[in-house]
This record gives sequence, C-alpha cells and structure tokens, in this order.
Amino acid sequence: MSRPLIGVTTSRRSGWRIFPLVQLNLLLAGGWGVRWVAGRPSDIAGVDGLIIGGGDDISPDLYGGELITSARLDPERDAMERRLVEEALTRNVPVLGICRGAQMLNVALGGDLHQNAYGVYTASRHYWTILPRKRVNVLPQTRLSELTGTQPMHVNALHSQAVNTLGDDLRVAARDSGGMIQAVERLRDPFAIGVQWHPEHLFYAHRQRSIFRALVEAATARRESRTQIAAPDVAAT
Repeated sequence: MSRPLIGVTTSRRSGWRIFPLVQLNLLLAGGWGVRWVAGRPSDIAGVDGLIIGGGDDISPDLYGGELITSARLDPERDAMERRLVEEALTRNVPVLGICRGAQMLNVALGGDLHQNAYGVYTASRHYWTILPRKRVNVLPQTRLSELTGTQPMHVNALHSQAVNTLGDDLRVAARDSGGMIQAVERLRDPFAIGVQWHPEHLFYAHRQRSIFRALVEAATARRESRTQIAAPDVAAT
C-alpha cells in the first residue's frame, strides 16, 4: 500500500524552507506530504491527513476579537485553513496543527485566542527561537501523553498568540510553566492534536517524531476505515 498522503499548509513567505522539514518528518513516520498555499488548489478529498503549519498570525475577525497593530495577517490563508479544518473533521480526516495550526484548529472549532499571550501570561518566559529552550509540561491522561510521556519537554517557541477559550470537543494537553496553553487535542475521532511549538525542527527527538507518527497512523486507520483514537477518557485539567 502507498504511503498515506498528507496535505500540508504553509505560509507563502516561509513555506519553501519549512515544508522540506515537515516532509522529512512525514517520511520518517511513513507518510508523504503535499504542500498547499493560499491561492492554489487544496482539496481535502484527495488526502488521508492534514497538517496546518505555522507562520502568520490569525485574524481576530475569525473569532470576534480586536486587531492589534503588531499582527501579521494573511486573510486568504485564514479562509483556506479554516475551510480545510472544517472539511477534514466532517470527512473524518486526522489533523495536526503546528503553532499557528494549533490556534487555527481551536478557532475552527469555535474557540478564540489571546493575541498578546505573553501580556496575559506574565509568568511565562518569552522565547523566540527554533532551539529547544522552552519547558512544556504534558498533562497526564491525554492523547499527547500517550505519545510523548509526561516528562517535561524542552521545545522551541516562535509565537505571540495562544489558545484562550477552547473550541468544541477540545481539551488542554500541555501548558508551559506560566500556565499558557501549549497543546490541545480532540476528544473523539477524527484524531486532532495541535502543538504550539514546531516539532518539525526537532526531528532528532523521538518524542517529537512520535507526533508525526501518530498522525500518519491515524491517516492509515482512516484509509482502512478503522477507529483513529480510543474512546475518550477523563478529561485532563
């Protein structure tokens, strides 16, 4: 059987250098990616899984917030990715959200964001680096903990926004030391996890590769009409 095909959304500005890293992780996990950018065709019916990649900020127009002057927006990308997430969940296609993608997963499911996350979570250390310097605590009894374990992880950080109110069927899977949400996950099929960091840059770490492997396994299960995740357990707090 051919490798599961994963649609990967990227920024028009930086996707040319990010997509190869995502593709590497997918190859290591047994999948294959196809790059999607706003303004070009992107059909969820043609793939087995979906990755919403990092990059631009999400417009507060999508969740009724007020624009801050520092935001860097791409409304066309916002529209494409929101559509893709909604279609993926309708068609039982598994989703992985990376940084912006975690935020888009939350917004597409009816949640909202902190636009100035570090202004709200003043105890969270503000890193801006692809190096694994930020400490993240994975919550027990979550899907993410089944993949990575519950030992604290050191990850990179390239974000100014973060999840505020959770979207439907989502729960918190990780927080940083200041309490800011660092990962969210869906409670039922299809599989969907969003992480606030960039695991594609950390391909040398087996716990980060396990996130991509879980997506590819869910895509394979969907292709074979099998359950992607087990029945929901007690939600983590």
